[in-house]
Amino acid sequence: MKFLRRMFPSKYDNIVTNKDFWDWFVTHQKKFWKAIHNGEKIEEIFFDKMMSKLNQAKDGIFFLTGMYDNKTAELILTADTNIKNIVFVEDLIKLAPDIDNWKFTALKPEVNISKFHIKMGDHTFSADNLSFYATQDDNYPDEIDLTILYKYFNEADKEVIINGVYIYLNNLLGELTSATIIDHLQIKGSSPENVELIPIAKLKDYLRWRESEFEQKYQHKRYSAQKDNWGSFEAALSNGKPYFAIANTTVLEWDHKASHPWVLKIEIRYDGKDNRGLPNPEDSRLMNAFEEELNTALIDTEGYLNIGRETADNLREIFFACREFRNSSRLTYEIITKYSDKLKIEYHIYKDKYWQTFDRFKHL
Repeated sequence: MKFLRRMFPSKYDNIVTNKDFWDWFVTHQKKFWKAIHNGEKIEEIFFDKMMSKLNQAKDGIFFLTGMYDNKTAELILTADTNIKNIVFVEDLIKLAPDIDNWKFTALKPEVNISKFHIKMGDHTFSADNLSFYATQDDNYPDEIDLTILYKYFNEADKEVIINGVYIYLNNLLGELTSATIIDHLQIKGSSPENVELIPIAKLKDYLRWRESEFEQKYQHKRYSAQKDNWGSFEAALSNGKPYFAIANTTVLEWDHKASHPWVLKIEIRYDGKDNRGLPNPEDSRLMNAFEEELNTALIDTEGYLNIGRETADNLREIFFACREFRNSSRLTYEIITKYSDKLKIEYHIYKDKYWQTFDRFKHL
């Protein structure tokens, strides 16, 4: 039996580094193991303490635990499919100590499909009633667009079925693959005529093949923005407040956008109530300093392309297209942390192989 808990902050935590976390864990690991093994007072002895300490190491990390075998307790750290937190889970597990009778795992692993099914409500999801097919679009040839077919799909139970299928796929593929490889997914009960249905057991092989083709196609694509042109645009929002944008108009015409499939979106919120929604001089200075540090860390020839930014109505949004999601998240988080007492900054990372996010800049 495995248990999932969200991390909640505690004012009594004093964990600062990953090493701090593991030092604390080693000190208490014997009583943790006993609680998990015996299933006694597990909330009090393990869950409650784990929630507060792990959250202090890095918010947005979850955990599952249970007995891996009769002698070994397993601790699985998970980002709950949040792309930007995957690297922090992996970094934390890399520092895990070697402790007898413990197994530490980064991200939820894939399961043996022959022994696996998910039951939700009146529905059971298994290899016997799930299949899939892929849709190809000539305009977006590199996107993986899948439709999952569930034999007993019905509209009345649609929400339960969708949740069940997603949980099934997350376990079938493992967290990393399910979060990062598929571009579009829909769930239905029937397929168009003349569409060949593929058993769900072959989904992992299909995704490995598509990802291998994608990597071979774009692995040597690099870009230098040194001589690129930038455009600027000024307009008014529907509420009458001013809107300003700048964007790299040269890179937006590049033919190999899919080589940088990850969008890094950074949001900086400021108080512009006395300036028609625009930042005051001090906020502008801080935001420009932050963006300069970001550009220094995320270098174009190393796979991080500064696409542009928008400023309006108490919000600045900055966009990068990235070759990968791990280092871009790690570097962005480090720089944001330096400005955490000066600016309100959040960031998101998601896949957009054809940069449809940036269609807004085409008129610049």
